[in-house]
Order: sequence, then structure tokens, then C-alpha cells
Amino acid sequence: AKWSTGAQVIMQPRSDMEIWLMNTVQKQAAQAGIGMPDVAVFDSDSPNAFATGMSKNNALVAVSTGLLQTMKRDEVEAVLGHEISHVANGDMITLSLIQGVVNTFVIFIARVVGYFVDRVILKNEEGHGLGFFITTIVAEIVFGILASVIVMWFSRRREFVADSGGAQLAGAGKMIAALESLQRSAQEYEPLPDQMKSFGITGKPSTSGLKLLFMTHPPLEDRIAALKRSAGMTA
Repeated sequence: AKWSTGAQVIMQPRSDMEIWLMNTVQKQAAQAGIGMPDVAVFDSDSPNAFATGMSKNNALVAVSTGLLQTMKRDEVEAVLGHEISHVANGDMITLSLIQGVVNTFVIFIARVVGYFVDRVILKNEEGHGLGFFITTIVAEIVFGILASVIVMWFSRRREFVADSGGAQLAGAGKMIAALESLQRSAQEYEPLPDQMKSFGITGKPSTSGLKLLFMTHPPLEDRIAALKRSAGMTA
């Protein structure tokens, strides 16, 4: 299968809703200057959506059955605009590249630290001693945590940008209404499976403190406030 996400790609629209989904995505893709993505629906009571794909002209945009059942069409339109913006901005590609570069640096720096401890502090002069291996493992864990913070920060920034893009494609009022609808459904939220995690419309329910550093998505209230500020509304 072209997409191993478990979402059912719409090949031939079989309902009024599927026709509307295809037409809306086609219109937004043209506005955003990208090729028509595949459009899919996945079975989940939780309102969610995601975009995936490694090219602006070869991507998948999917919405959940729960999203279609709980949101008005104006709100679904804004969610689609959010996902189309992720595709048009190349966010999936950029995040993969950043993750790869950061992981490479983590391994390299951890080995440098391990070598330093082994040779300079423990005075080992032949090959790599136990100190090198232990230090390298510990350093990889520590630097890996810091790397995750960097990658998650980038992911959260791209969510704000995609919200702005969705507002441009569908209208600020519709994008705000969509996020407020997601906020009301927060208790029904279920995480997307790993194969669907590339830029879903929402992440874990709002949290604070250190946990926020490891969230892929900013809190919904922050995203709504940012849209209201940019639209000149009272946040």
C-alpha cells in the first residue's frame, strides 16, 4: 500500500461528505500551490486529523470519523487547511531532517565526551576503556533528552504556523472555532498511532511545567490566543 497508516484513502467519493472533502482539499491545495494530496478517513471516535508524506506534491491528508461527526463543515475546512499548510510548508520533511541531524550530533558529542573522560580523567592510554563506554552511554541519554526538547520545540512552532496557514485558507474565525471544538472534546482525545503521528491537528491534552517541553503541540488555549491576537480579536 502507498500509505501504511490504516486510513482509508478515498479513491472514488461515495457520499456527499467525501465529495465535499475532496473538493475542499483540491481547492486548498491549489491555493497553497501544492499537488493534490491523497485524502483519507480513519476510524476513530477521537476528533483528530493528520498529514504525512515526504514531498509537497506527494502527501496524504486524513481526518477521523470522530472529527467529521463532531465538527461543523466550516471547522473541518479549517482543520484541512491546517494540514494542507503543514504539507505546503514542508514540515514533515524538515522535522525528519532535524531529527536526523540532531541524532547524529548526539552520538558524535557523546563519543567525544566519552573519549575525554577515558583519556584525560581516567588516564586510560590503550584503546577504549570501560570509562569510555559507560560515559558514552550516559552522555547519549542526557544529550538525547536535550535533543528531544529541541525537536519538540520545533514541532510546536510549526503548529502555530500551520494554524496561521489554516486561518489564511479557511478564515480565522473557522480556525479558531475548530480549535475551540477540539478543546471541548479534550476528554475524548486518544493519541494517534505511531504510523499516523506526523503532524496531527492536536496532541496530548494541555499540561504545564517540564512536561510542556516534551509536547509536540502547544496547549490549545495558547494556539487559540495566538490566532485571536493575529486576527485583532480580544484573546
